[in-house]
Amino acid sequence: MASTQDIGVGSVIRFNGELCIILEYQHRTPGNLRAFYQAKMRNMLSGKLVEYRFRSGESVDIARVEYKQLQYIFAEGESLVCMDNGTYEQIYVPSNLFGEGLKFMKEGMEVKVAFENDQPLLAEAPTFVELKVTYTEPGVKGDTATNTLKQATLETGAIINVPLFINEDELIRVDTRTSAYCERVK
Repeated sequence: MASTQDIGVGSVIRFNGELCIILEYQHRTPGNLRAFYQAKMRNMLSGKLVEYRFRSGESVDIARVEYKQLQYIFAEGESLVCMDNGTYEQIYVPSNLFGEGLKFMKEGMEVKVAFENDQPLLAEAPTFVELKVTYTEPGVKGDTATNTLKQATLETGAIINVPLFINEDELIRVDTRTSAYCERVK
């Protein structure tokens, strides 16, 4: 068992019998009272946010989580088939673990998956992806003076807002965490 000093943001702990990931973690010492740790956690199964105060020195069960880089091959039903490039083993990862980043993924991309006892817990799409614009309204000369945006459909089917100067068949870089346009790829 570990104590409260051993965990931090990003740690995965077993709290009330369920796995939780620490989102925010602060040490507080209010006036004449005892010190405590204020933790904001997300339950990994239900997705609910939980806030809890740990006493300083309280024992905590840290889950052993292993992160692997996998290659996304194809989608099959409610799962994505990913391959471990070291062992060539195919692993089925539930698609709901990828969240909003799923709409920007295409075959062959590297993804990061967290496992506990060979069970996928977390999955992340690449932070930045380069995708081709398949449809957008044509830009008019002189439209680059303002900060106006228009909608564009990408090769994965996702629709995002892009600047007016972006045209069809151009490569753009997208931030998968915020679904935002970053820049045009040269």
